[in-house]
Amino acid sequence: MAQAVLTASATLVPFNRGVEVKVKQWSKLFSGFSRRSGTTRFTFPMNKNNNNNKSTRSGVGALKFASSAIGVNRGVADISEAQTSPRFYSWPDNKKPRVCILGGGFGGLYTALRLESLVWPDEKKPQVLLVDQSEHFVFKPMLYELLSGEVDEWEIAPRFTDLLAGTSVLFLQDKVKSLHPTDHLGRNGPARSTCGGTIHLESGLLIEYDWLVIALGAETKLDLVPGAADFALPFSTLEDARRVENKLRTLERRNFGKNSLIRVAVVGCGYSGVELAATISERLQDKGSVQAINAEKTICPQAPPGNREAALKVLSTRKVQLILGYLVRSIRRAENVESSEKPVGGGVVQEVSTESDSEKYILELQPAERGLKSQILKADLVLWTVGSKPLLLQLEPCDRPHELPLNARGQAETDETLRVKGHPRIFALGDSSTLRDSNGRALPATAQVAFQQADFAGWNLWAAINDRPLLPFRFQNLGEMMILGRNDAALSPTFIEGLTIEGPIGHAARKIAYLIRLPTDQHRLKVGISWLTKTAVDSIASVQSTLSKVLSSS
Repeated sequence: MAQAVLTASATLVPFNRGVEVKVKQWSKLFSGFSRRSGTTRFTFPMNKNNNNNKSTRSGVGALKFASSAIGVNRGVADISEAQTSPRFYSWPDNKKPRVCILGGGFGGLYTALRLESLVWPDEKKPQVLLVDQSEHFVFKPMLYELLSGEVDEWEIAPRFTDLLAGTSVLFLQDKVKSLHPTDHLGRNGPARSTCGGTIHLESGLLIEYDWLVIALGAETKLDLVPGAADFALPFSTLEDARRVENKLRTLERRNFGKNSLIRVAVVGCGYSGVELAATISERLQDKGSVQAINAEKTICPQAPPGNREAALKVLSTRKVQLILGYLVRSIRRAENVESSEKPVGGGVVQEVSTESDSEKYILELQPAERGLKSQILKADLVLWTVGSKPLLLQLEPCDRPHELPLNARGQAETDETLRVKGHPRIFALGDSSTLRDSNGRALPATAQVAFQQADFAGWNLWAAINDRPLLPFRFQNLGEMMILGRNDAALSPTFIEGLTIEGPIGHAARKIAYLIRLPTDQHRLKVGISWLTKTAVDSIASVQSTLSKVLSSS
């Protein structure tokens, strides 16, 4: 099967459509523009840099005016005879349905693969385009193993082009700028060629679609307290993991052979904070100390009791200090100065301050309830795991505001079939949507929910395109897992109440479960062989170490 993967240099079709403005006064004022029978022709290019262009290459200044009908650049359009026209993405087939998926996380990628696995009539098999700003898919539940060295980057962060090489799914690396849906305006009939809307990308490319899946995910919210955005590191993406790894390596090199400890502060004791604290404390061992801060009086308050107890046991053996019932009020850089003597004129010796070669940070903590005193912590590295905000909020508003119904957090309101309310051709899932279970509780923003939603979204797209009834989504909680070290984890399945598998057995079970969940069969096979090889090598090394100890003692 031919590889059908696109990059940002995809084939483009110029779209030379201007806006005719029949106002004779404009022609008199601006003689540089072309005239046709008394009509002045203006072109409105959709370019992300238009707002910053103060002049054109020909020296003709760009004219800006507000227009509520056009809806380009928030109602402000640039008029320039030197700029190019908008570019539209060229779909391979103009007759088949066009499905565009925004976001290549668990929701987006697995929806695309689900569509690929279904059986379609030849004339209705859709063209599927996956758009993501990164070139890598990231299996986020296993990012922690990058810090412990248990997995390699290619195993949990393969390139989209590699994953989709054997499929008909197209890939485009770009960032979404704005959405312009039209399916709520009554323009769509049963014909499959009817356009459902347009997507505007940061590169200036425009994509027309028939069906849209929004799965843009979320990012860590760093604006909750002063200084967090400047001095704390999140841990949610591959780039975040790389930054944390580089920072840890720098600190380890700096403290090599010294008695000083590497101090790490982890803000938040949910699953992510606890897994980070356990992983980093195991890595640093006696060379560092980890302090985990949480506003509540317990860690992982939503976790099953067995997982929570297993985590507390591991953290206590790793000497992780839990600071519970405290809020971080601010984070600032420590004023680390060292005194030195510097000779000045007249032989007078003056003491001057020189900055230390390493950055340290001060965390001001305030109690979340009465009875506790404020605290001051000093850290070499601050990791932030509290709060998230949907990336759907970052999109620019289009010409008709509030076209997508959003809740207070910026998530799209959907019905039970995962369709956005009022938009029959748009589906939203994962962190981009809000959905409640049968008890009225909001579904958690976990990989497990996104996995299951992707399966339903793919099926409901098939049903919608083939005029079949759509299925309501029902979340089935299969259990929860957490990593606690290179050979330690906790797993609480729901099919046996009260059961918690922990330690090496839990670690192996978690790894097998995630191996099964990897995106494609080919990638699953490669990673499985790699993990088996590593396990065999580690086992041989452990046996050799044990034998050497026995022989040396005898």
